[in-house]
Amino acid sequence: MTVRRMQADDLARVLDWAAAEGWNPGHDDAAAFLAADPAGFFVNEVEGRPVAALSVVNHDDDFAFLGLYLCRAEYRGRGLGLEVWQAGVAHAGGRTIGLDGVPAQQANYAKSGFAAAGGTVRFCGAPPRGGPAQAASGLAPLMAADARATGMLRPRFATAWFTDTPARRTLMLSDGGFATVRACGEGVKFGPFHATTPEAAWALLTSVPAEFGAGPVFIDVPDTASDLVALLRREGFVPVFETARMYAGPPPKGQPPAFYAVATLELG
Repeated sequence: MTVRRMQADDLARVLDWAAAEGWNPGHDDAAAFLAADPAGFFVNEVEGRPVAALSVVNHDDDFAFLGLYLCRAEYRGRGLGLEVWQAGVAHAGGRTIGLDGVPAQQANYAKSGFAAAGGTVRFCGAPPRGGPAQAASGLAPLMAADARATGMLRPRFATAWFTDTPARRTLMLSDGGFATVRACGEGVKFGPFHATTPEAAWALLTSVPAEFGAGPVFIDVPDTASDLVALLRREGFVPVFETARMYAGPPPKGQPPAFYAVATLELG
């Protein structure tokens, strides 16, 4: 058994595991994830074969985020996940660590010192296409808005995430509202999502680039964003997945807008 840091091909494999578990990652997620903290991704190998994984991305001097905690089914119950967990937590040092935990694991996270600080619900729907958003120009205002909303400074992740790729685009409205949309294994996901009015929120939701296809739209909404939850339910979106946001240490003090969704459950 060997715990080591992931390479790019390891992360691609682990994101395939995440897809098989129903997390539905984006096609271009891997490079942006690694850019956030290249040293923060770990696998545990058995006889040279990766079988368990974890990421703990150090966003700044105060906060880290844990995700991609996965173990192949046939290797569970052997302590392999615990070993990679310990390596990841050690990487965070004295930082507060956040995570989005599925219901089945929340009790285990609580035993490791994580306390619930709210919930996140993934909604799925099919809004009409053709909104007025345009490609965002300039990283500085997007990064400033992300830091204000999350309470974390994460310039490496934000720079990569807000840089357009063939399968990920950041769209902006004339009033400053914006959202990143990315093509996934199934449909598309929005995140982060920033809007101050229901009209702006709906304009963003209807702005999926045509080349991303006509599949379902997914968006991960904190339970504190009640205005966005109400809008989604009114427009026929339904909840399909939920997690609890948990922290080991003092949570960051973000100030998100009224219509807000997280960037990605893996990195916060």
